[in-house]
Amino acid sequence: MTDPTPFSPQEYERRLNLTRAAMARAGIDVLIATDPSNQAWLTGYDGWSFYVHQAVILPIDGTPFWWGRRQDSNGALRTVNRAVTDVEFYTDDFVQSTERHPMQDLSAKLAARGLARGRIGVEMDNYYFSAKAHTTLVTSLPDATIVDATALVNWQRAIKSEEELTFMRRAATITEKIIQLAIDRAAPGLRKNELAAEIMASGITGVGETWGDYPAIVPLMPSGTDAAAPHLTWNGDVMKTGEVTFFELAGCYRRYHVPLSRSVMLGTPPDHIKRGEEALIEGLEAGLDKAHAGNRTQDVANALGAAMDKAGIERGARCGYSIGLSYPPDWGERTMSLRPEDESVLKPGMTFHFMPGLWMDDWGLEITESILITEDGPAQPFCGIERKLFIKD
Repeated sequence: MTDPTPFSPQEYERRLNLTRAAMARAGIDVLIATDPSNQAWLTGYDGWSFYVHQAVILPIDGTPFWWGRRQDSNGALRTVNRAVTDVEFYTDDFVQSTERHPMQDLSAKLAARGLARGRIGVEMDNYYFSAKAHTTLVTSLPDATIVDATALVNWQRAIKSEEELTFMRRAATITEKIIQLAIDRAAPGLRKNELAAEIMASGITGVGETWGDYPAIVPLMPSGTDAAAPHLTWNGDVMKTGEVTFFELAGCYRRYHVPLSRSVMLGTPPDHIKRGEEALIEGLEAGLDKAHAGNRTQDVANALGAAMDKAGIERGARCGYSIGLSYPPDWGERTMSLRPEDESVLKPGMTFHFMPGLWMDDWGLEITESILITEDGPAQPFCGIERKLFIKD
């Protein structure tokens, strides 16, 4: 059997070993990973099938297996290494049924493999594991103890291998391309949906041999007073003189993301926008100086906060998060945050989106960087787009 996975066998062995060591520390005998990012990271599985129940099952000893809908098992056969990963499926009469649930099928398959006892970990606080899935699993596995293993795999993903960093650097070339496109094309009279279409087409086209994957989040590009809301997308309105538009975009290569934000002002910026730009850049650069191995995530956030306080700007929100491999609806890894109360120690190979955005009552501004924590010195940005508010008169 040929290996269709995008990484070396040694890389997947490293990942399984890390996860099993974490399982042993948590006293977990079997892990059910329903997060598609964790499924891909553990086995290479990649497909748009996460709208139905599926998982990678990892026993503390023995062969892991991907389990999902029958028609999606063909995707598993084409994306996981069959030499080290089994493939199981449930039939379509389980899909959206009021009479039976896929977790009943999974429970039977666990029992057939002798895995229906002991402590079974599930990702309870996860987009892809429903309350019904949990209650069905508990009922169907009476001899097992179901325990919360939320983010157990996510934390093993925090330090990127060199193979992963290669993918992220390729994603960064796409990020630079689409951010520059947004800056260059932004102009009064251009419809927002037309610009969004260009951005998405350019991102998927990629750069040279680096083809673009679909990002876990669509382009975020609100203008004017809408820029006070960080997660608005686009509409059919035209861009207007006198408005700031921020573009929060990510190039994506083989599910690895490198997000970046830059803002464009059409016309002359008012004083409050200029002050915001100065404070963001000062805070961003102060945070980058603190983003080195041995410091903590809170040190980065506090450096940004000091610059905001100096400028008289109140900004209490989280200002960053761990990034890497992801699927919709989020490109974050849902582990560490850059915020004052997070004391996670920064280690070489960790990657973050450091995003000190400003979302005020009736305006907004974003200038951000995706960064790599290095062995020595401050963090290394993935992208080389100038840090400033881009003004187009």
